[in-house]
Amino acid sequence: MNYAMVLNYQNCINCRACEVACKEENNVELGAGKQRIWVAMNEDSFLGVPRVNFYPSQCNHCIDAPCVAVCPTEASHIIDGGIVMVDYDKCILCKGCMEACPYDARYVNDEKIAVDKCTFCYDTRISKGETTTACQTTCPTKVRTFGDLDDPNSAIVKLLKENKFYVLKERESTVPKLFYIVPQDKTYARDSIGKDVEIHTWDEFKPVVEAAKEKRSKEWVKYKS
Repeated sequence: MNYAMVLNYQNCINCRACEVACKEENNVELGAGKQRIWVAMNEDSFLGVPRVNFYPSQCNHCIDAPCVAVCPTEASHIIDGGIVMVDYDKCILCKGCMEACPYDARYVNDEKIAVDKCTFCYDTRISKGETTTACQTTCPTKVRTFGDLDDPNSAIVKLLKENKFYVLKERESTVPKLFYIVPQDKTYARDSIGKDVEIHTWDEFKPVVEAAKEKRSKEWVKYKS
């Protein structure tokens, strides 16, 4: 298994239901700075016409995760299925993982006195046999799709085969597993995707994922019971 998420961000209406569901499902502290997932907003204008783009985001659960590489206590680790986790008992709050993360996806959990982040709802859902995350379930416009990249029949792989997509900060070489679908609206696509962003097909990107998994999965640890 190799869990990932596809984001069809063209459908995002900024209702923030995903953020609320995440906090409720995972007992996340209140406060704007305490977010496992979030919706970023970019505002600009073109020829005097205002534009706004919404970009749902969270931990990218990178296969070659720099946050795991820098952790001195192995508090940050990757479990079977490729989910990046944090062992609160081992975390010493050195914040090295927060500095190493290219996606600013971690925050300090004041209740656990440790760094925290998105877990793809592993504790509350995936470890109990469920196949979706809280954010996917609650989204009214079907922005998020969670699934297994190793299953060719999964909804996530079908989406990636049917659409072109990109990943964030690809030059960091982390092999992130949040995939952003290129919008069907060509104007929206042009306005919302950076000029230096590389667009991929699944046939092209799949070998990158498989090679990274082959290299790093030997370090993945078994699920905790």
